[in-house]
Amino acid sequence: MNSGPVLFRETYGYDWDPLCVDSHRMDHTASTLTTVVMLPARLMRVCIGGLDRIGQIILPPDGRPLRQRRGRWGEEEAYFYLKKLGYVIVARNFRSPRCRGEIDLIGWEQDVLCFVEVKTRTSQDVKTAEAAVDRHKRREVAMVAREYLRKLPPSCQWRFDVVSVYCDTHNSPTQFELFRNASLAA
Repeated sequence: MNSGPVLFRETYGYDWDPLCVDSHRMDHTASTLTTVVMLPARLMRVCIGGLDRIGQIILPPDGRPLRQRRGRWGEEEAYFYLKKLGYVIVARNFRSPRCRGEIDLIGWEQDVLCFVEVKTRTSQDVKTAEAAVDRHKRREVAMVAREYLRKLPPSCQWRFDVVSVYCDTHNSPTQFELFRNASLAA
């Protein structure tokens, strides 16, 4: 009998991230409920940070451009920020084989499914992070969100959120701005 990630992959067509599922809630369309024990957020962050440092020592250097590495870091920071706000994250970097684009984070805030676009910037001087979610990006997110919603009951409430992550390179604290219910109108 299949369980956990294998059942999830076969049912939904993408990988299940055990870091994204709390023990009390799983994707509402799953035919079986698998209980996953979650670490407290602080302990999880310390464990992931330790694994990242080990990876930096053992693995070859990351060849991706700095912009992509910073974006991935911002998504990880946004993940923990949203968890702290009470979101239950169920998917990260969701892609659909039927359309282009990806959704950075998908999570539940109470009974509302939230599709979250994360934008990371080092300064607010040129263009704010939320302004970078242009018409093209909103259209891509809307198409991918429709694909995701096809697997859920039609009565599911949902919205589109934008998280702006600002990180200064001078070790100042990371700043977040959350825009709930941002418009997907193109």
